[in-house]
Amino acid sequence: MAGISRNHVSDVRGASRMLLDASAGVVDVVERMHRTIQRRPGPLGQPIVEATQGITGFVYRSIRGSMRLIGQGLDASLAPVEGLLPAGETTPGRNALVSILNGVYGDYLVRTANPLAIEMGFFHDGLSVDAHDPGAHFDSDGRPAPTGKILVFVHGLCMSVEQWTREGYSHGAALAEEQGWTPLYLRYNSGLHIAENGRRFAELLEQLVARWPGPVEEIAIVGHSMGGLVARSACLVGEERRQGWLPKLRRLVFLGTPHHGAPLERGGHGLDYVLQLSPYSAPFTRFGKARSAGIRDLRHGSITPGSHRVVPLPKGVDCFAMAATVGTRRSLLADRLVGDGLVPLDSALGRHAERSRSLRIPKARQWIGYEMGHLELLHRAEVYAQLSSWLSRPPR
Repeated sequence: MAGISRNHVSDVRGASRMLLDASAGVVDVVERMHRTIQRRPGPLGQPIVEATQGITGFVYRSIRGSMRLIGQGLDASLAPVEGLLPAGETTPGRNALVSILNGVYGDYLVRTANPLAIEMGFFHDGLSVDAHDPGAHFDSDGRPAPTGKILVFVHGLCMSVEQWTREGYSHGAALAEEQGWTPLYLRYNSGLHIAENGRRFAELLEQLVARWPGPVEEIAIVGHSMGGLVARSACLVGEERRQGWLPKLRRLVFLGTPHHGAPLERGGHGLDYVLQLSPYSAPFTRFGKARSAGIRDLRHGSITPGSHRVVPLPKGVDCFAMAATVGTRRSLLADRLVGDGLVPLDSALGRHAERSRSLRIPKARQWIGYEMGHLELLHRAEVYAQLSSWLSRPPR
């Protein structure tokens, strides 16, 4: 058992559950295809949804039942072992892989109580910070005392807190040294609905500010991609519940945030629609529809529960937007269709053809990076220069 930790067993439990569930999904697709071929419908029309009958149906039910028993037996045998082992240390590689799984299947992981599901929390210097007792983190290992200026970084879809650092550099560490901010990094399950993550983020901020070791002068949030939408959703919750952290929020910076959605998810939704046109291809939409709630929310940049609606930026908060384009200069193709490779320029800047849907971020608070991709917003020097300029301004 040398070298084996609780994390290893937890990962095996989580991965085995996913594998068996995925296999069961394949069986369902095969069964629907089998039933469709039996019925021999036309090439277009409604998909066949009923299960197979008779001996054929019995075989499929037996296969699914056997897989459930195997999964339950494996999980039951590993659970006691997991509790006896030390927690162990994680690695950036593992964190990145788990973050990707959560981004794609995060709602499923929570729904099935999978050990791989990420719990939301703050990190500083690579270590977890308890929102109920943040002072305990800073009191240990001779860390500098936290300041009254809290700067929270919120990552995007399928990403982890480690990706804010590249080759030893991070915007947060640079801003801490230059301007005295205390940087915190939010880790969350990006596969959940954006509104759900926004609610949890708001609650966590409320706890953090109430127990911060010293007066909180101001809060700033930097959200990359989906992280900006989670931050906006948290502000909406804070306003509706009159939470104490929101009046402390002075600045909100968006880095490549798809305020009006991202073409990649719209393309996935369109493919589902096309596959549904034929009963022979419809069973395969199961795989496409398995993508997480968080990904589906990116179709329109939805930050509210239940339905998509236009939400203005939070009142009394200075909001800034950075966008990137892979083009060397402004052009229709680079701006609207390509953007930074994932998010079009107008969406990142909150602009919309319908004035009622535009976020109306002043041009003085917009910035465009050329020959720059979506992930480069996390570490490019020119991005930091603009970020530093915005965060050094006295808040209004």
